[in-house]
Amino acid sequence: QVQLVESGGGLVQAGGSLRLSCAASGRAFSAYMMGWFRQAPGKEREFVAAISWSYGFTYYAESLKGRFTISRDNAKNTVYLQMNSLEPEDSAVYYCAAGNTLGAVVVVGSVAYWGKGTLVTVSS
Repeated sequence: QVQLVESGGGLVQAGGSLRLSCAASGRAFSAYMMGWFRQAPGKEREFVAAISWSYGFTYYAESLKGRFTISRDNAKNTVYLQMNSLEPEDSAVYYCAAGNTLGAVVVVGSVAYWGKGTLVTVSS
């Protein structure tokens, strides 16, 4: 089992920044790919970004490249999502995810483990 706990969500004005954190624990979590998804009210959950623990390989949703940055701190067992130039359309619950391949953290149905989510609200 892998446990994922998100933090860092909150209310921010448009144009502002937030950094989300995902603390990982459990059996062999470092062997997994880590990802972030988001789900806005009334919409489907969508992929945001992914990173590998071992090599730091990153992958992003095309529409979010340049504004969002995923990173990890192996010593702290934590993955981050830095979000800049936030827009009201970025308002959503953001979920941390883990899977054993890249494909397993870019497709909702393939994710092995989910966190409970953290709410981000961007005001206009």
